[in-house]
Amino acid sequence: MDLLNIQALRAQFPALQQTVGGKTAVFLDGPGGTQTPQTVIQAMRAYLEQGSSNLGGAFATSQYTDQIVADARQAMADLLNARPEEIVFGQNMTSLTFSISRALSRRWQPGDEIILTRLDHDANISPWLLAAEERGATVRWLDFDPTDCTLRLDTLPDLLNGRTRLLAITAASNAVGSITNLPQAISLAHQVGALVYVDAVHYAPHALIDVQALDCDFLACSVYKFFGPHTGVLYGKYHLLEEIPAYKVRPAPAHAPGKWETGTQSFESLAGVRAAVDYLASLGGETGTRRARLEQAMKQIKAYEMSLSTQFLQEATAVSGLRVYGITDIEQLAWRTPTFAISLAGYSPREVAHRLGEDGIFVWDGHYYAIAVMERLGLLEQGGLVRIGFVHYNTSEEVTRVLDALKKLGTTR
Repeated sequence: MDLLNIQALRAQFPALQQTVGGKTAVFLDGPGGTQTPQTVIQAMRAYLEQGSSNLGGAFATSQYTDQIVADARQAMADLLNARPEEIVFGQNMTSLTFSISRALSRRWQPGDEIILTRLDHDANISPWLLAAEERGATVRWLDFDPTDCTLRLDTLPDLLNGRTRLLAITAASNAVGSITNLPQAISLAHQVGALVYVDAVHYAPHALIDVQALDCDFLACSVYKFFGPHTGVLYGKYHLLEEIPAYKVRPAPAHAPGKWETGTQSFESLAGVRAAVDYLASLGGETGTRRARLEQAMKQIKAYEMSLSTQFLQEATAVSGLRVYGITDIEQLAWRTPTFAISLAGYSPREVAHRLGEDGIFVWDGHYYAIAVMERLGLLEQGGLVRIGFVHYNTSEEVTRVLDALKKLGTTR
């Protein structure tokens, strides 16, 4: 059932109207960044037209900017089920993670340990590797099962001990789509007193996030992955944001969240942040709190995207030479996002992406910064994989179109 009225919502996205060679373009590059609805574009433009000024001034346009920032903070608090003062904005998730890793590691000593996973994007690996190297901390690795690309959480207790200071873990793999059982992982880490830093960049467009229920210490995401502008967002438990010393300039605020926001923010982007959250909330109806509408919207998005995943996996079996990595059991689709890493016999990943691109179908090839994933699968030196990513503005017809294109390639290699 099309609960989301896909055709009506697609009309809100100007980019989706593009054509290539007379065919409507198919945007299956969502894991690398989604397209943007008109309301977000209008919100960013309206801020700039109104007159942009920095924060804290005794005049109208500065006060307008103050309100823009406050509104964006509240919107993200509603999306994540946090307090506004627990929301930090930054250039991107990577920059925010480098900032937090540097600050947290000041407390580490030689002999301390951290745990990273081989399923993570490198933005949740390299910042911690560098911090551990500087402080003399030991890095332990949580592996994933290469047969279905799911984290081996059964081995996590063996890695945790009284010296563990941090578990950095993904909510969902941006490469192969696997979703992590975060409540289990977070609970185990907290039992030994370790902090947990969650990368939710890939997860955020596909399912509801509730930091209170998760009880994670930090969680990072990127608004351009859920239909907004290029802005990074960090959630942190308030007492941690307050007590941890931040690397900042002296005139910057002394308290959270401002002390973590280095330099002048992109205020026009923050106008777009609120609009992106409001777009998602609009999919959940017109009544109730924004959080309640977001809950309903993400429930519908999850159900719709699972139908696309089911169709993709069922029809993919007819494509000669196609291999799908990650979870392929339809009974386990609740544990994957609609992001599929594939290979096609006889073609390099780049060749597949190029041929599909010529046909107006946009997909990524390579490692997508998930270097550890490709190393573990033994594919890094071979050019990685092709990534096909669906979001809720994609259609059943687009699923068929990409598979037909792959089928044609598979029979002509």
